[in-house]
Amino acid sequence: MPLVAGVDSSTQSCKVVVCDAETGVVIRRGQAPHPDGTEADPAAWWQALTEALAAAGGLDDVAAVGVAGQQHGMVCLDEDGEVVRPALLWNDTRSAGAADDLIAELGGPSAWAEAVGSVPVAAFTVTKLRWLAEHEPEAAARTARVCLPHDYLTWRLTGNLVTDRGDASGTGYWSPAQGVYRTDLLQRALGRTPDLPEVLDPSIPAGRTDGGAVVSAGTGDNMAAALAVGTRPGDVVVSLGTSGTVFAVSDLPSADPSGAVAGFADATGRFLPLVCTLNAARVLDAAARMLGVDHGRLSELALAGPPGADGLVLVPYLEGERTPNRPEATGAVHGLRLSTATPEHLARAAVEGMLCGLADGLDALAGVGVNIERVLLVGGGARSVAVRRIAPSVLGRPVLVPPAGEYVAEGAARQAAWALVGGDEPPHRTRAGFARHEADPAPAVRERYAQARDSVLTRP
Repeated sequence: MPLVAGVDSSTQSCKVVVCDAETGVVIRRGQAPHPDGTEADPAAWWQALTEALAAAGGLDDVAAVGVAGQQHGMVCLDEDGEVVRPALLWNDTRSAGAADDLIAELGGPSAWAEAVGSVPVAAFTVTKLRWLAEHEPEAAARTARVCLPHDYLTWRLTGNLVTDRGDASGTGYWSPAQGVYRTDLLQRALGRTPDLPEVLDPSIPAGRTDGGAVVSAGTGDNMAAALAVGTRPGDVVVSLGTSGTVFAVSDLPSADPSGAVAGFADATGRFLPLVCTLNAARVLDAAARMLGVDHGRLSELALAGPPGADGLVLVPYLEGERTPNRPEATGAVHGLRLSTATPEHLARAAVEGMLCGLADGLDALAGVGVNIERVLLVGGGARSVAVRRIAPSVLGRPVLVPPAGEYVAEGAARQAAWALVGGDEPPHRTRAGFARHEADPAPAVRERYAQARDSVLTRP
């Protein structure tokens, strides 16, 4: 059976899985770290990819490769293909002011939602380009091409600068509904129109590696995760990674003028309305660090704490926040009393606070007409026993947890298999072994969180 490789070039690391092209079963894997920070030299991603591929046994026996990467970001290349400056990542919030300016200049949030399905925030490439033009005009003048993190790696593998609908939809200058670049918006941001990656249809190969392996168009990390899980209309995925995302597959494009729901495209030709929070699994990291425990012990403490943590609430805006759009916000603890100043209460509040932000995302998707039949819980944070058990009460619905896996990399591998065989739909995959978790809804937890959240939102 042919083998395919999938790459997850995330904020924190590069992961590679080599899979059976027909069944999707993972045969071998490798991983390498990325540098910390909210900007990075793209050469570090290439180095990590090289190391992760070597750890996964290389590509000599691999027929096709797909690269999925962290969404948004800004990679600027000059006429010779050299990197102009370190890439600004999705979680770099320095362009928040530029986002406000661009929204106002076009006539408000509704104008952006109509144009590209989303209202730009600091994460989006278009806002970062405006920041570059205003703060580093010499670098902006040298920029001949603009691409995304996964595009850069696909280009290094093939020599072709291409992308897909899914990742292009997170730039702020590509319209999912119309399927075209809005170069007028790019011109508004940067002052001119650099070269952009060609947007390929889902099954069209981007090219080949030097060794002859087919390379797929690649996609964004959330789109790859949806592809791996086999998300169908009616499913909503709650993904707990570095960021928290809540997304659904839809046959129709969405446009939310409130900005809460981003109207992205998916990796199959459909659409992917999505809500993103900056703070997810790393909230658990921070809580474990504060308590001086590992994640297993944090989970035990959270389950030992009472539901609602006796009124102790953690608003987890530890890196600012994207939804709601509060890039300069900080985390806050409410309801701290002598009786709630225990490790169990803090652990419980951390898990509930993280989940409450994602429950707001579920509400936002429902508000734009998304049909919610199943909630799937994935990502590193879903490995926590406490998260799995508490999630149904906070989200107000039963949750299904697929077997642990590297879903972004596995989705990229599925796309690689699609590029290898062609056709109108990706190769069929059947996911088995979903664990169902149920609990009585706890609206009081959401209500108390909303009070604390809104006190942060109204703070000057």
